[in-house]
Amino acid sequence: MSSTVLIVVIVVVVIALLALVAFSWSRIGRRRSERLRRRFGPEYDRRLAETGDPAETDRILAERVKRHRGLQLRDLDDHERETFEHRWTEVQREFVDDPDRAVDHADTLVDELMSARGYPVGEPSRRADDVSVDHPEAVHRYRAARALAAANRKRQADTEDLREAVTAYRDLVHALLGRGAGEPAEQPPTHDTRPGRTHA
Repeated sequence: MSSTVLIVVIVVVVIALLALVAFSWSRIGRRRSERLRRRFGPEYDRRLAETGDPAETDRILAERVKRHRGLQLRDLDDHERETFEHRWTEVQREFVDDPDRAVDHADTLVDELMSARGYPVGEPSRRADDVSVDHPEAVHRYRAARALAAANRKRQADTEDLREAVTAYRDLVHALLGRGAGEPAEQPPTHDTRPGRTHA
């Protein structure tokens, strides 16, 4: 075999190996994307809309999963669970007479519940990122609830918006307490006598 033929053979083999490696890497990447998409659901779509880049989205969410593994999360004891459940019942009752305060109290309760479970105290969006690893559906609604709470502070939310916010907070409360987001629970009644507000 001449040296020219040998060189050609080596080049062809190298190209074939590189193609095989590229194909395998592509398949691994697609599988990781599929796993992350299944795991995060709407949270994956939200992050993809922000980045516009599937590879960057995968990187961010994979790092989120890795960071989550290092958290010192804990279950609540019976007394803590009962206390949070009682406080949540009070929030729903409060909604009847004062939806504004009920939304504020719901937001505060969720923050305290996250902290009690061991999620790092700090930027709410970072904490939501951490919680999304286990509860992506509930966190998706939680983000919407926080947006409605912010709109309410600017007097830009009506009673129906506030009811939706409290319902979304409820889903995360139930998830963090170990109850299913779809488990039957009392819906916040729609009642608001304040002037200038939209009634449902």
